[in-house]
Amino acid sequence: MSHRHALSASEASAKPLRQDAQRNRDAIVAAARRAFAEEGLGASLGGVAREAGVAIGTLYRHFPSRLDLVEELFTAKFTDLLGAAEEAAAMDDAWEGFCHYLEKFCELQAGDRAFNDLLSARLPLQALSRGMFERAQELADQVLRNAQEQGVLRGDVTPEDIAFVIWSQTGIIQATCAVAPTAWRRYLHLMLDAFRAQCAHELPEPPLTRQQVEQTLTTL
Repeated sequence: MSHRHALSASEASAKPLRQDAQRNRDAIVAAARRAFAEEGLGASLGGVAREAGVAIGTLYRHFPSRLDLVEELFTAKFTDLLGAAEEAAAMDDAWEGFCHYLEKFCELQAGDRAFNDLLSARLPLQALSRGMFERAQELADQVLRNAQEQGVLRGDVTPEDIAFVIWSQTGIIQATCAVAPTAWRRYLHLMLDAFRAQCAHELPEPPLTRQQVEQTLTTL
């Protein structure tokens, strides 16, 4: 009986601690979002803890690994990416859908160095984020096929080519973010014009295979 009383008292006293823990968690996430956006996936977790006003041990109690923190920060962006892919795949005008998807993708990249890093990293994402990202990729392939079937996108463009568009935008975003944060839109649309079927000329090199793209990822 006294043991049950002791548990009850312990549970009651824990309630304020849970509120404190939630505040600590919120502070850690806010500090990590700023640090990762500026510094990328390699941002110092010690620096995040200091910015949040907590001990590093507190950070690790909430997020046992860096990947756990990455998942917390980017699930919302993966959700947005999946939503954009679904919208684009459903558009009657396939060229509009193709442009909409790529512009939304680059918009999610803009101003967030860690998301740029994440797009080219081979991280063992948890099931939820991995599933959303893989589904978004499947829909992006459908967006590309839709545009080619309507005859508005050149027929020799492959999903692997689109991956390189995304990676090239990463460099443009990082180079111009401090002086012209929306300049990436200009260069994206210049590239989009090159994808139009009526602009097509024979290309001097074949597209990379999926295996070659996988090998390229290891150097990014």
